Amino acid sequence: MGERRKPAGYGTGQYDEKRSRFIGEVFPVTDEAQAKERIAQVKKKYPDARHHCWAWVLPDGAVRWSDDGEPGGTAGGPIAAVLQGADLYGALCVVTRYFGGTLLGSGGLVRAYSKAAALALAAAGTEPDPEKTAVGIACPWDSLDRVHRLIREMEGVLLDSDYASDPERARLTVELLADREPDFVRRLTDLTGGRILLEKI
Repeated sequence: MGERRKPAGYGTGQYDEKRSRFIGEVFPVTDEAQAKERIAQVKKKYPDARHHCWAWVLPDGAVRWSDDGEPGGTAGGPIAAVLQGADLYGALCVVTRYFGGTLLGSGGLVRAYSKAAALALAAAGTEPDPEKTAVGIACPWDSLDRVHRLIREMEGVLLDSDYASDPERARLTVELLADREPDFVRRLTDLTGGRILLEKI
């Protein structure tokens, strides 16, 4: 397994085989709802196409695909294999097929859908997507300013904050690079004299 990556942007590519046209499109996506929205947009863009086959790998690693009427295992699975082979996360690929009148057979379909997906991915480009983690913090009030400074210093992102529900502590949810978590936790513990409560999310 190589470096975790994500699409750098939108990309499209086309592959023709025996008068059938395969139009591949790659999109960055953050969740299932966005992926489904993109699929719906592609279907609206090419309403007269025979098939809209797709695969996604979400940021959390969840994988799904659809053959959309093609023989099982000839379309969505090969598209997913292209994404997974590039160690992509947060990626959707839709390949739209205009049927040219000639059956391609299982091998021909796998080759065509894989090629269209690979061309679209090459056009989109990829970039590093380092793994992140979220940590819940229950922080004593007298340490809050120092904790906020540490979060900024370690390039963390404050996802959520609750300053009202607990009279003794502020509750924060922080996202940061996964490989920085051990050092972050150690420094938080030192900073608060062990009085901070942590929860991995």
